[in-house]
Amino acid sequence: MEYRIHPKTGDRIGVIGLGTGPIFEAPEREAVDTLIYAHEQGVNYVDLATAGAETFRYVGEAYAPVRGELFYQVHFGANYETGEYGWTTDLDTVKRQVEWQLNQLRTDYIDFGFIHCLDEAHDWRDYQDNGVLDYLLDMKKAGVVRRIGLSSHTPELAGTILDTGLVEQMMFSINPAYDYQHGEFAIGSAGERLALYRRCEAEGVGISVMKPYSAGQLLRGETSPFGRPLTKVQCIQYALDKPGVLTVLPGIRNRADMEEALAWLDAPEEERDYAVLGTFTPRDVAGTCVYCNHCQPCPAGLNVGLINKYFDLAAAGDPMAADHYRKLEKHASDCISCGHCDRRCPFHVPQTDRMKEIAARFGV
Repeated sequence: MEYRIHPKTGDRIGVIGLGTGPIFEAPEREAVDTLIYAHEQGVNYVDLATAGAETFRYVGEAYAPVRGELFYQVHFGANYETGEYGWTTDLDTVKRQVEWQLNQLRTDYIDFGFIHCLDEAHDWRDYQDNGVLDYLLDMKKAGVVRRIGLSSHTPELAGTILDTGLVEQMMFSINPAYDYQHGEFAIGSAGERLALYRRCEAEGVGISVMKPYSAGQLLRGETSPFGRPLTKVQCIQYALDKPGVLTVLPGIRNRADMEEALAWLDAPEEERDYAVLGTFTPRDVAGTCVYCNHCQPCPAGLNVGLINKYFDLAAAGDPMAADHYRKLEKHASDCISCGHCDRRCPFHVPQTDRMKEIAARFGV
């Protein structure tokens, strides 16, 4: 497993996590064995916005003995009273559900207590007016909830909630379909979505990625908006390349699903490459570096993607970006203007000109 450090909490989080949405459909023994296998492979981050109530019992059985080695996202607003997923901002229901989930999980604390699935402005108002937000904050004061998170599909509303300064982790749907304006949750322009990811990294808010395969849409040629399927490895790489992302949470039904997600760890660079997306770049992203490093290797030894990333983060207000940039072995001023990256960039970024701009900004 590879791990990334949460900039605010210091937590060491595996880049491949567990989306538990469909695992309740598996027979109990198979589900529990799959969860145990995931932990044995180094998976340590678990999202619990699942589709069925049985998941909580499965997770409790699999992970109670190793609870301290795992991070749980628990959603204040997810409702399983019918046995299936529901959504609520009713305070009494939320309280009953949180207590029930803790009992099923066999734990007395929550690593990340999430403001759950807020996609419209009235959802946020209801969450506050109904007392659910106060309840979540009270649980944090009591030590039951250790960190506050946010789950949303809407960049503008996510930004509004980030403005409060309450949130340390955000779960967001990041995949090429949604970012490139295809699908039910393709909310906000491509530029707005990328700006949100940059803001999270600049402010130290970690991102856990839901729906990395666009609910499977990207994996089949007949449903992919790009006219050809992408692989799970490509989708995971795409998400991990975005600023702020700490972990990707593919939905897992069984061990085979988990093995396919973990295959990213050993995949060679050519299998991770998603440069084909450059032929479908939306107008507001054309000419924007997405840090894919398809332009590598640089004849002068520059890490072009990372140089661009630190430049964009500095522009977004990240106080550490300039220091990170200066610690790089090679800087934009080392560019020899050979044009190699300009020719290879699938997103049509004039990197040679951009290196001059970056060198001027950082002075090196």
